Amino acid sequence: MFLQRATWPEVESYLERSTGIVVPIGSTEQHGPTGLIGTDAICPETIAAGMAEAGILVGPTLSIGMAQHHLGFPGSITLRPSTLMALVGDVVTSLSVHGFTHFYFLNGHGGNIATVNAAFAEIWAQASLAQRSSDLRMKMGNWFAGQRVRALARELYGDADGSHATPSEIALTWHAYPDLARDEALDPVRPPDGPIRDAADYRKHFPDGRIGSEPHRAKPEHGKRFYEAGLADALEDYRRFAGADSR
Repeated sequence: MFLQRATWPEVESYLERSTGIVVPIGSTEQHGPTGLIGTDAICPETIAAGMAEAGILVGPTLSIGMAQHHLGFPGSITLRPSTLMALVGDVVTSLSVHGFTHFYFLNGHGGNIATVNAAFAEIWAQASLAQRSSDLRMKMGNWFAGQRVRALARELYGDADGSHATPSEIALTWHAYPDLARDEALDPVRPPDGPIRDAADYRKHFPDGRIGSEPHRAKPEHGKRFYEAGLADALEDYRRFAGADSR
C-alpha cells in the first residue's frame, strides 16, 4: 500500500490495524560514468515497493539528501544538514498527527545516516524539554547493510564492490529500470579509495566519481537477487522494529 496512491479513508482504515509506516530516503548524486544519478533513491524505493506488496504502508520517497561532496559533478543536488533535519522532522510530525507512531526510514545513502539520526534525536529532545512523553519510535534501516545483501555482494564482487557507485547498487537500479543498463569500459578498472571531504577535494581524488568500485561487474540478473535479498532484510528488520508494539 502506497500513501501517495491511497485515499484518506484508506489510510484511516490502515491505522486501525497498524501505526507503522516506511519512508524511503536517498539522494540525488552522481554514481560514476555508468550509474544513475538517482541510484540512492531508486534502490530503497524499489525495495519498499515489495514491502508495500506485503501490506505495509509506504510513504513518498525523500529523494534529495546529504550530497555536498558530489557537487563537483553535474546533476548532483544536496540539502544542508539543517534542511534535511527539518524535512524529516516535518514528515514525522505531520504523520504523527494522524496517529502514526512507528517510522522506519529505509535509506539508500550513507551520507544521510548521521543527519537523519540527529533529526530523530531532535524530535525526542523537543518532547523531553516540553516535559511530555513521546510514543514515537523512529529507526533508519540501510538496505545496503543488511546481512543478506552484504553476503551477496561479497559472493558476487568481493572487494570490488567498493564504497561508492558500487556494482551492487547499480545492479539493483538495473533490475528496476532494465532499459537504462549500461555497458561501458571504465579506466582505471579499480579507482582509488579514501576519505570524503568537500566537493573540490572529491573531484580531485575521485575524478570519475567512483570510490574503490568496479561497477562493470554488475549484471541485470544480479539486480533481481539484490532485490530479493534487500526485501528479505528490510521486512525482517521492520517487523522486528514495529511488530512487537505497533497495533
